[in-house]
Amino acid sequence: MPELKVTKENGGALMNRPEAYFPTFPFGVSFGANPFVLMKRFAEDVDRTFANFAPPVEADLWAPPLEVKHKGGNFIVTAELPGLTKEEVKVEVMDESLVIEGERKRFKEEKGEEFFRSERYYGKFYRSIPLPKGAKADLIKAELTNGVLEVVIPVPEVKPNLRHVPILAR
Repeated sequence: MPELKVTKENGGALMNRPEAYFPTFPFGVSFGANPFVLMKRFAEDVDRTFANFAPPVEADLWAPPLEVKHKGGNFIVTAELPGLTKEEVKVEVMDESLVIEGERKRFKEEKGEEFFRSERYYGKFYRSIPLPKGAKADLIKAELTNGVLEVVIPVPEVKPNLRHVPILAR
């Protein structure tokens, strides 16, 4: 049986010391502490320890919004690419996928009597869209107008195999 320390505190009253049953951690937190406080401190210690080990986040990646639809026997992909020129965008067909990729680079400078301001915008993007079966990739057309890229790929009309299912009433 472990030894129990007894001390006089609070005006002579006898008190049990919990160290015999609950040893104190080296950093001053005892097992007798609130478990939620203990877990919070542990989580904070772990966060502080591993704060510098996180991999860097690529801030220059962005994903332009896309719209994909079937219309009039065509597979149409529309991408919003504001401010980009056709030289900054590449459209390819690779392994039954439409690949749209590019990079934007902008540099803006303002000078005044008592100020100088410059801003730089960089960002790469890569979007891969699976093509439907039977898409005629050799007839693909792409057009960039006012920052909107429209890619049109002819596809054969596929009639869905529909079958009417009767509903029984009871």
